[in-house]
Amino acid sequence: MRTEEVMYFTEKEEEFSNLLIEIGIKKNVAKVLVFLGNIPEATSRAIERGTDLRQPEVSIAMSYLMDQGWISSRESKAESKGRPVKIYELVKPINDIMDSIEKEKKNEATNQLAMIQKLRDYIV
Repeated sequence: MRTEEVMYFTEKEEEFSNLLIEIGIKKNVAKVLVFLGNIPEATSRAIERGTDLRQPEVSIAMSYLMDQGWISSRESKAESKGRPVKIYELVKPINDIMDSIEKEKKNEATNQLAMIQKLRDYIV
């Protein structure tokens, strides 16, 4: 049997994750983003354990983060016979990612306000 160190969120990281969720980032994406923002790289299994997410939730988050161009993955040979292990890491600094999120949220707010104005035009 082997031992493995498991990383868990600090109170500050939990709060960061919750704030991302409150602004509309999906829970699984927020947790994975915060987790990867605090370590150089991680396997999907380590992410599952550290974020308390199930494998399908981590996979969905990884797909979204890959589509955004925020993470990269590489394969590492498994210790025993079996499938290679994927290792993930952020390719952009967390500040750049936050800038992207801010820009997206500003665009969403602008679009919502434009629709509200259009609705007002129907009332008059």
